Amino acid sequence: MKEFDRLIEIIEQLRDKENGCPWDVMQTHESLIPNFIEELYECIEAIENKDHSHLSEELGDLLLHIIMQVQIAKEESKFEMEEVLTKINEKLIRRHPHIFGDGHATDAAGVKMNWERIKLEEKKHSRTSAIDGIPQNMPALIVAQRMQEKAASVGFDWSDLAPAVDKLEEEVKEFQEAYIHKDIKEMQNELGDMIFSIVNIARKSGFDTETALRGTIKKFESRFKKVENHFKQNGKKMLDASLEQLDEIWEITKKSEK
Repeated sequence: MKEFDRLIEIIEQLRDKENGCPWDVMQTHESLIPNFIEELYECIEAIENKDHSHLSEELGDLLLHIIMQVQIAKEESKFEMEEVLTKINEKLIRRHPHIFGDGHATDAAGVKMNWERIKLEEKKHSRTSAIDGIPQNMPALIVAQRMQEKAASVGFDWSDLAPAVDKLEEEVKEFQEAYIHKDIKEMQNELGDMIFSIVNIARKSGFDTETALRGTIKKFESRFKKVENHFKQNGKKMLDASLEQLDEIWEITKKSEK
């Protein structure tokens, strides 16, 4: 923990009102939010790219922000690092009764269910609903999946995947009907229902929807650039090609990857 203590000391020095860094001194909990979010997404990108060297660096940047937030709170006599660590240690023990108590869980799904139920019991005096407590400024796909997980923890869930797939088919038909009637508002509503149903299918299949979509985005980006390069190498422009020609090159690119 020598380097951890050293990092805390460095941040304390940077925040020193007389001899610290002017930029660091002027920061507040709120002013650091944009950079905090950026560092988190840079960590995610490093994980997705399996760039472990970059990940170790980005985790350091993220840790910097956490300690900076604690330091600001300490200066304002709100809390200190010991309180932060005590709370997370106690929470981990409370929410893992199958490890530290007499609880039972046979698989990851059971652990997740226990976690949500224990959390709901802990928050019963501050929350009126089982689906309260989800930060609404997160990406909508993450909010949808967390909301479904919380609802499932109190039994609001299908027992298997089939009904969830049937629900998606129902939503698709309703979207098609709205499209036929050119009901733009209803099309948007049904599109939202379709996406929510897809999230539910992913959740019940054990997938993270945000991760799955990010994977597809990267795949589309790679294939699209290969199609672009095909036309560049042949001295042609994509704009001059028909949709059929573009689709043909797309399929060739797709098959080459397999």
